[in-house]
This record gives sequence, structure tokens and C-alpha cells, in this order.
Amino acid sequence: MGRDGIAGLVCLATSLGLFAATIGLPEASLLVPIGPGFYPRIVLGITVLLSAILIVTDFAGRARRPAITAGVPANYRLVLITFSIIGIYIALLPSLGFRIATFAFVSVLQVALEPPRNRNNWLRVLIVAVVTTLITYLVFERYLSVLLPRGRWTDF
Repeated sequence: MGRDGIAGLVCLATSLGLFAATIGLPEASLLVPIGPGFYPRIVLGITVLLSAILIVTDFAGRARRPAITAGVPANYRLVLITFSIIGIYIALLPSLGFRIATFAFVSVLQVALEPPRNRNNWLRVLIVAVVTTLITYLVFERYLSVLLPRGRWTDF
């Protein structure tokens, strides 16, 4: 079994354990049609399914998989940059608020992962950042009624 299969087994075991832990959560009531375990069960169910697929593909792909070639450089610099961007996003979230901080985070992370080379790529970065922020805001704030952080500096 390769690394993918081991990772799949770890995720499968963890997801099944957490799924079992949601069984004790209160059920839905007449006033609240969806109980507190509904969304975690959906996410954990999907994680169980994806973990099982990862295990199966690891076993099925062992015979066809080419040998890993040495000399492929690891991009530790990009990993460090990505974690730094995430840390800065978390630090600025209370000050800027969810909408502004998320827009900036998505924009900066896209530019860091793949720098835009022309005007169309910059436009794509802005569109993806706006759409991601808008959809996330609408789903959490409006649909799920989760209060997202308002900025101390912006009150937005």
C-alpha cells in the first residue's frame, strides 16, 4: 500500500469515528427542521466516500503506476508563502471583516500560486475573488445564518 492508500485509511478511520460521534447530537425539532448533526454528517459522509475511493484507486493503480522519478524539486518556498498568506488572512479578519479580508485573501493567494501574465488573467483573479467572497458570504450569512466577522476598522 502506498502513501495515498495510507492517507485514505487514516482519513476513513477518522471520518468514521467523527461520524459515530455525531450520532449523540440532538435531533431536529419542529421549530428547527435541521439538527446540529445534519451538516457534519454530510461532510463526514462525503469524506468517508472520498477516502474509500482513494484507497481503491491506490490499490488499482499500483500495477500501472510508473516509478517516481528522483530530482523533482519540492517547492518549500511556495508552501511557506501560502501558510504566511493564510496566517495574515486570519490575523486581519477581525480588523478588516470577512468580506474585505476574504476578497484580499483569495486575490493574493491566486497571484502567489500562479502570477497573472496579462490583463485577462488579472481580470480572472478579480472575478474569482469576488464570486468566491460573494457565494461564501451568501451561503453562511444569509442561508445558514452564521454571523461572519465585521471589521473593527471598516464595520463591513
